[in-house]
Amino acid sequence: MSYLPLSAKRLPIWCSNILSRAGRYVKFARGGSSQSTSSNQGLLIMLVNVDDCSSNWPANLFVPALIADAGGEASKHFIEFFTATIRNPNTRLAYQRSAHRFLSWSRRVGLRSLVNIQPAHVATWVELELRRYSVATMKQQLAGLKMLFDWLVVRQVMASNPAHSVRSPRQTIAKGKTPVLDPSEARQLLSSINIASCLGLRDRALIGTMLYTFGRIGAVLMMRVEDVYSQNRRLWVRLHEKGGKLHDMPCHHELEEWLADYIDKCGLAAEPNGWLFPSWDRTAQALGRSRLAHPNAYMMVRRRARVAGIATRINNHTFRATGITAYLLNNGTLEKAAKMANHASTRTTQLYDRRDDKIVLGEVEKVRF
Repeated sequence: MSYLPLSAKRLPIWCSNILSRAGRYVKFARGGSSQSTSSNQGLLIMLVNVDDCSSNWPANLFVPALIADAGGEASKHFIEFFTATIRNPNTRLAYQRSAHRFLSWSRRVGLRSLVNIQPAHVATWVELELRRYSVATMKQQLAGLKMLFDWLVVRQVMASNPAHSVRSPRQTIAKGKTPVLDPSEARQLLSSINIASCLGLRDRALIGTMLYTFGRIGAVLMMRVEDVYSQNRRLWVRLHEKGGKLHDMPCHHELEEWLADYIDKCGLAAEPNGWLFPSWDRTAQALGRSRLAHPNAYMMVRRRARVAGIATRINNHTFRATGITAYLLNNGTLEKAAKMANHASTRTTQLYDRRDDKIVLGEVEKVRF
């Protein structure tokens, strides 16, 4: 039984039965990027059991042209890099995008073989992409290319790594770019949510969980109903963090009330293995059975902010930064904030600390003419 990533520019009809069972469909745009048309948005590379499709699968549908032209072994090793060496789906998606972008660009500028790729080509591509993308994005894309080419060198597909000698663009970050809400704005947002329905109860509980636990949106959306449990006479939550890490946090008394209200009134306790924050079924006007997707959570947050009259362009990560800043403003320590946020280093936590913003705003007003 062999598994191959489906990253074709067109979907083969002979795989429609697999996709139907998986419940996912992918449409491909220019440049090899893709968007999932289902609520389960995720991987650009999806694993499909080829034995269920056909024994005569066309290999060139699954890899960029330069890889396909290098032969079947090159295609196989290209596929193995994304499916066997990278466990994190977000990293897999980002690295696959960078590989497709660079290899598609290489084809367009006249390179007909992998052996023709030189460090100058990689450096030129990086400079051109910096006109469109941020330094952080390009650092990530270049890192993905270096890892891919290293893998192909080890597998004897390429003689050397053309990206190895290309220096990554420099970036110094003292403060994160995530928009942060003032504590009064956070309260305004939560108070504006109509909790007469399960939709409102879900949204309040979701935003409250991110605010009070400093949880990432991915960690919160991966929670099951059973991940909310009682211990030492308090309600606790178990967050599913990156790298398979489980992070347990006691609930703030307000969050405890919101979660208990949400689970009780929406009948979630009957299915402890169900998603804690499922999607909304518009037809049935009730909570669905599938997990709420990241983009849908973002659209919900933006919609709630507009209704609350908040002009700041907040996103899912805003509540993590807002919670950490509010904790530090109330005399919390950076070391304990790092532990609560599940950061390995306090240097990461400092990127979320926006206490200096208030000082800067006060100083600006001293400029008088």
